Formats: sequence, C-alpha cells, structure tokens
Amino acid sequence: MENDLNNPPLFAVTEHEDLRIPMPDGTILSARVWLPSGAPGPVPAVLEYLPYRKRDGTCARDHLTHPYFAARGVAGVRVDMRGNGDSDGIMADEYTAQELQDACDVIAWLADQDWCNGSVGMMGISWGGFNGLQVAALQPPALKAVITLCSTVDRFADDIHYKGGALLNENLGWGATMWSYSSRAPDPALVGDRWRQMWLDRLQAEPFLPSLWLSHQSRDAYWQHGSVCENYSAIAIPVLAVGGWGDAYKNAVPAIVDNLGPSAKGIIGPWVHKYPHFAVPEPRIGFLQEALRWWRKWLMDEDTGVESDPDLTVYLMDGLPPATWYDHRPGRWVTVSSERVQTQTLSLSDNGLSAGPAAPLQAQISSPAHCGMEGGEYCAIWLGPEMAGDQRADDALSLCFDGAPLAQDLDIVGEPRLRLRLSADQAQGQIAVRLNHILPDGAVSRITYGVLNLAHRDGSATPQPMPVGDMVDVTVTLDHIAMRIPAGHRLRVAISTAYWPLIWPAPNPVTLTVGSGDLALPILQGAPASDERVFPPPAAAAPWQVEEIRPASNSRRVVKDMGSGDITLEIHDDFGARRDLAHGLESGSIARERWIIHPDNPQSARGGTHWTQTHGRGDWQLRTETHAQMHCDGDYFYLEAELFAFEGDRQVFHKKLSDKIKRECL
Repeated sequence: MENDLNNPPLFAVTEHEDLRIPMPDGTILSARVWLPSGAPGPVPAVLEYLPYRKRDGTCARDHLTHPYFAARGVAGVRVDMRGNGDSDGIMADEYTAQELQDACDVIAWLADQDWCNGSVGMMGISWGGFNGLQVAALQPPALKAVITLCSTVDRFADDIHYKGGALLNENLGWGATMWSYSSRAPDPALVGDRWRQMWLDRLQAEPFLPSLWLSHQSRDAYWQHGSVCENYSAIAIPVLAVGGWGDAYKNAVPAIVDNLGPSAKGIIGPWVHKYPHFAVPEPRIGFLQEALRWWRKWLMDEDTGVESDPDLTVYLMDGLPPATWYDHRPGRWVTVSSERVQTQTLSLSDNGLSAGPAAPLQAQISSPAHCGMEGGEYCAIWLGPEMAGDQRADDALSLCFDGAPLAQDLDIVGEPRLRLRLSADQAQGQIAVRLNHILPDGAVSRITYGVLNLAHRDGSATPQPMPVGDMVDVTVTLDHIAMRIPAGHRLRVAISTAYWPLIWPAPNPVTLTVGSGDLALPILQGAPASDERVFPPPAAAAPWQVEEIRPASNSRRVVKDMGSGDITLEIHDDFGARRDLAHGLESGSIARERWIIHPDNPQSARGGTHWTQTHGRGDWQLRTETHAQMHCDGDYFYLEAELFAFEGDRQVFHKKLSDKIKRECL
C-alpha cells in the first residue's frame, strides 16, 4: 500500500490491555498499548501518562485517540502512574520527581522494545500536558517531540492553585477531586488477589493535597519545581501546544510559542478543557490528523510540512450575547504574529473609557463579598452551565468604565493589561478586573478577566502587605483572548474587590481608591473576513462500547437565605455509571460542591465537597465516600477531610484529617 501523507496505510490494531512495565526500583506500572499489526518495521510510540485510570477513567477518549494512531503506524501507549489504576506503588503529590523519573524510565523501556523504532513522543491534556513539558525539560534521549494540551508552564501562577497571587477555590475543589479519584481500587481481573492490599495501602497513604498546596502561599521552590518557565531552554525538542478559549489553561500556548523557538507551534480554539476532535463549543478540528503530521515528522522523519505551519493559530470568536453555555462559537481561524498585533491604550476617566490621555480620578470601590457569582467555572469541562453569564449583576457591585460605541469592528487578540494607581484602606486586599462587551440591548458578556492579590503586586516570591492609604502602581494582567467586538457595541472595564467563588476573599472588606488607570489592549491588524488557516474535519477511532447503568446529570443554582443573608452556590455533577462491554468493569461517580458566603463578611467564606465513587463487577462492588471542607478567620485557614471505603455494604476503611494553616499575605 502506498505510504503517502493524505492516505497513510491502515493497519490492523493489536491491543494489549495490561502490559507490565518494570521500574528500576521493582515497581510495576500498568500500560494499555495499541500496536499496528503488519507494519513493515519498528514504529514510534506515543505515551500518555496519567493518574486517571486507563481501565475506566479515560477510556472514552483513549478509544477515540490511540487506536487511530496505531492504525496509521504509530503505537499508542497509555500508562497509569505509580499508585493509580492498575499500577503498583503509592502517589504522594502531583509532578513529583518520582513521577517524572518514572516517565523517563517508561520512555527508555518503550524505546528498547523490538517493535519500537527508538523514537517516543509524549501527548496529554491537563495533567498529561503538564508532565509532558516537565519530562521534555529532563531531556530523556528517546523523547523526540511533545504535544501538550490545556497545560501550564507555571505551576504557581497559572494552574488551579493561585492566580495573580490570589487563592483559587479550585485548590480545594480539585484537591478534593483527587482525594476521591485516588481512593479507587485496582481491578482484580488484572492484578489478582492482591487488589485488596493494594487498595488499603493506597487509602492509608493517600495525602490530602489541598493542605499541602495551601502551605505554600508564595512562589517558592515547591512551585518552581515543574514550572518549565524557570528554564525554557531545557526543552530542546519540538512542542505543539493546544488550548481553548473556554479553558482555564489558555495562557501557556502563547508563552510556549514565544519562548521555545521556531520548533514550537500553537493552536487555540473556542473549546473548553477537552481534546479538540470532540471538544465544545464547536467548531472542532481534525486534531488527530494534525497530531499525526507532528508524529510522522518528528518521530519518523517524514516531510509533513509541520515546520512551515504558522507559529500561532487562534480562533477569533465573534462577540455574542452572554450565555452560561455555547454549543457553537461563530468566528474564523487567524494566524498571529507580533507584527500583526498592535497596542491600543484606553484611559479610565470620569467619563468612562476613552482614547484620551489619563486623567486624575477619585473613584472608590468596596464590593460585597459575593461579587463574582456570574464568573462561571474556573475550568469548564462541559457539564452544563459553566461559562460566565450576564455580567450586569456583578458589574452592579463593581466600579465600571464604559467606552463609546465602536466605530468599526474591534479584534482583540492577546493579553490585555490594566495599569492602575490606587490606594487601599487595608493591608491585605485583592482586585478583580473584567474586560466586558456591552451589547446594544444592555446585556453584558465577559471577554476576559484577571485577578491580583495586592500583596503580590511586585511579584509572588516575597509578597508584601499594602501600605495603607498610600498610592501605589499595580498592573493586572488579563487572560489571553481572541474576540471580535462588533461596530456599535461598547467595551467596559469592571473592577471589584472580590470575585467569589473563583478566589478566596481577603480577610476583611477593603475599599480601594483609584487615582488613575489605563488599559493596554492588543488589537489584530488586517481584520480577516474568513479563515486564514483551514483544518481537516474531526476524525477518530471507534468509540468506547459501554452499557449505561445511570445517565449523567448536573445542576448549578444560587440560593440566598433570606434569614441569615448567606448566599450559596450549589453544584451537583452526576457523571453517571456505565459497564464496559469488553471486560465488565462498572464505574460511576457523583460530585457535590457548596460555596457559601455572606456579602458583608469575607470571613464567613466556606467551601465543601462530597464525592461518591463506585466500581465493581458482579458480586465484587466497592464504594468510596470523600468529604472536604475549608473555612477561615482573619489569621488561619481550617481544613477537614474524611474518607470512607466500603466493600459491598461493609465499611473497610475510614480516616479523618484536619489542618490549620496560617494566612500569609492571603
């Protein structure tokens, strides 16, 4: 069969559901491997390396992706990290030196197999995107290229822990998720009778990570580890970085393209936290075809033209009325370079937002503690109404500067920055800035946003309290975005002193006085009328075959207690339950979150989660229940976590943890 790029040979695929990979210390990692059958010689391997359980956790996307590569001559390898799924050992934290060394050892083992040509790539989204970059920085010899999706280059400033030095509530939310995820047992069908001891050992050793992460409230050595921005030059192989405007991790793509040189390429679509061949909002793209071009060039030395692709391609979205969910975003694909983006400066004034020179202000803002309820989820994953809604409710609690109706369409592409001169009446405070789109009917959509813990105004290595009453200069950097605001519509800068429940509040209400400010707005020149780059339509392998046991469902609602005045966001995500038709493993999960605050009292903030995990087969049925809570006073955070494990109806394990962690400029 002719081996050309557009019509590569399709091989039969041989799957190994539990290939055992030995580590130097004797620990065995479990891999699921898809190999092309009948290939004329050894083939490259692409590794996806995660804690999310290849047996039931990532099956839906694994089935779409790895067999597609294998049928086209690239082996797909999906490895459970140490202490997860069907692998041996214990996991202590995310991105540990052990995790990264294990990845290097897996890569060396794969390269040494007789079916492998000695070239290995790493691909992954989120955790797998992070560790792909981190492993690349360690330079294992057989690793030749990386595709990283929805990832970060900076673990402190651009992950789920802190943003602008402010504490993200995802620190508790995602940590509680891992508290639940890591409580699940291996499958006896693969590991045999030792499954129970493996499970109990994991439960006993399992750390409650939110406490660990919260004990590092500044950019110290803990966060520098694994942050590839500390030394971009350590990554010496080609990197394709992919992100989505609906995702939390959009800023890494431009950073990678700007800092890794010509062998780095970037694509940002309209998507949430998913692979772009099945992500929403649409349009989706043929991501697997693009990935295959990447692998065939860098792992097989074929001329696929990827080195001539634009350095950065982004989806320029049309500005739309506000909605908490979009199935499709109209727009166009554009190529971005520094030459095409010019900065337009708009000044804050008593008359709003204008192109004139900055004028002195005496504008004050002290937002109620619940301001931010229309901010949406920090990291949307398509479970319902997760996106930012109509901003009018939050803007009513904020200091707003409105621009005049636009004379022509405005294409905002890049990272807006708001420079402010301000003072605070408290030593500890925070600021949230939204760049908003005002439609002619008065509805308001959020374009992008940024937050800043004012103690981190000069950096996060050594935070310093605000000098009370003194005017200081601060810069709030907003997330990258690409959006067209139509002629006749207006821009708004909205400033608040709270952004709940996205970030944990400062200990006391704070009043900010804004003395002056200006917005640096990146504008794309040469407005495109149609796509400047065309991607193939999405393609994939056959989907995972399952029987639905319980359908998925979700709800999000805000409740105000008219007696106490507390405002509560309640989130209920039932991920459903299913049975794998190939091996019979059943799995299901339910997540519940509650975020409570009183508008007049930041110290009333409380967060709580409850997760249920079930898995089993026949008479073998397991369940874990995990709980996590956090509250605060002016000096400390208080965290509690509890874990219950059941075999059938019998409780076989229980532990409870509590921590008291001092607030440090937070």
